[in-house]
Amino acid sequence: MNSHAPLIPANELASRNNTRFPNESRAYREARNALLADEIELRRQIEHVAAKRRQLPPGGAVTTDYHFVGEAGPISLSQLFGDKDTLVIYSYMFGPQRTNPCPMCTSLMASLEGKQKDFEQNIALIMVARSPIERLIEARKARGWTELKVYSDTEGAYTRDYVSAEDADVPGYAVFTKRDGTIRHFWSEEIGEDMADPGQDPRGAPDIDPLWTILDTTPTGRDPKWYPKLEY
Repeated sequence: MNSHAPLIPANELASRNNTRFPNESRAYREARNALLADEIELRRQIEHVAAKRRQLPPGGAVTTDYHFVGEAGPISLSQLFGDKDTLVIYSYMFGPQRTNPCPMCTSLMASLEGKQKDFEQNIALIMVARSPIERLIEARKARGWTELKVYSDTEGAYTRDYVSAEDADVPGYAVFTKRDGTIRHFWSEEIGEDMADPGQDPRGAPDIDPLWTILDTTPTGRDPKWYPKLEY
């Protein structure tokens, strides 16, 4: 979005909406157009936040070339970039103490699986967990996934530095850049449980998992007592 271009008021843009559906009432249309104005404002806020994220000052230099284990054997953080200058690492909850991977993490990863090739046109995207690589591969195969790249943080050094200093089995989302031979931390999801609004689960903004985005468009919304499962 061109931040220098003047924005037309959202209400004015919403008034241009000519969409009508069979048998809708006048009350429905008035309320829907009012909501449309809010949706336009939300779109603008999302772009505003994304622009501020892109304008962050340089993050801390990554001075440790962390070691991971993938299907082909040991690999370092710098190698995970491949030919890209941006690396996204999603750390999922499947530590050695778990019998099965976290259902919520699995839900998100299932949505990423089908888009992996699209992501790879722009960035490097990998999944990391603390269990041995054999467990990660076995769990991935059990889901029928073939595209996601899974790696084990066997030593735990990366996890302790960028996910949990206590090496807790918690999720993490981190973005790294590589410019002129220097790897830097760019951004991580930092909204935690202590930042949740009343009556809500902790969540980022916007939610990365499209499961919740789709449910938000329905009349019942998110069922506060329902969470995805590994099997139904």
